[in-house]
Amino acid sequence: MVPKHEDHNFHIGRWRAGTRLTAAPVLLLRPSLSLHPSQGVSLGDTVTLQCHLPQPAAWVELYQDGLLRSYKDMDRHQVMAEFSLLCVKLEDAMKYWCHYRVLEPPGVSEKSVPIELVVTDHPYSPPNISISHEQIVEVGTNVTIQCCSQGYGGIIFLHKDGHSAPLQHRDPRGGGTATFTLFGVTPADSGTYRCSYHPKASFFVSSPLGDSVTLEVTPTPAPPGRYPPPICLPPVPPMGGSVITSLPHGGDAGDEHTQVPVPAPMRIASQSGVLG
Repeated sequence: MVPKHEDHNFHIGRWRAGTRLTAAPVLLLRPSLSLHPSQGVSLGDTVTLQCHLPQPAAWVELYQDGLLRSYKDMDRHQVMAEFSLLCVKLEDAMKYWCHYRVLEPPGVSEKSVPIELVVTDHPYSPPNISISHEQIVEVGTNVTIQCCSQGYGGIIFLHKDGHSAPLQHRDPRGGGTATFTLFGVTPADSGTYRCSYHPKASFFVSSPLGDSVTLEVTPTPAPPGRYPPPICLPPVPPMGGSVITSLPHGGDAGDEHTQVPVPAPMRIASQSGVLG
């Protein structure tokens, strides 16, 4: 809940009343701000922002895009303030930062490093993904992953399962496809990769994660692909019959199918008789 401005002014006045007019507030160490969950937030979800303090404080303030969003009075031994955003909306998708104040001696902290709340909007189509090599590659191989933003433009992000933040991002500059290269891969690069994109008109809005590709890096030469392409064989005809098959390189250009005669099975003579 966002507090009333007069309540906040009261706290500021109380802080100033406890200081000497000639004393400048001490600049204190910056806090850190974390977001939970850190990714995959959808409209309607609940998000928690935690401001972690290097020392106890009188109160903590949370800012959204430079404007005060909320504040919290702190107990003497508290070193973490928690703020919840209930039923997240598109207008909540912005940058956040926090800082804190102390009374004795009077001081104010530096701002925390800003964090971004990115909201997934499911009406956007998930991106496509492709990988340049077989799923199993040798150490030292350069692997290329391509992602397509389905024509929405904007910035495309490469994710790896198990990592809270994207590994890389690219701006296709008007195109819809981004190319990511993993140079000289090692076993640490093994894993499952996916893509997302931020539509050009909404930087803090994300598409859902798309389909995945899996990469396995081995220290020895890679064995043949585990998933060989299927071999398509024509159906077996009855004895002495014929089969209808497609001849892409033969027959008349206008014929879609061509009758191919199949010879009757051979009868092989042996010393003891005839084998059918």
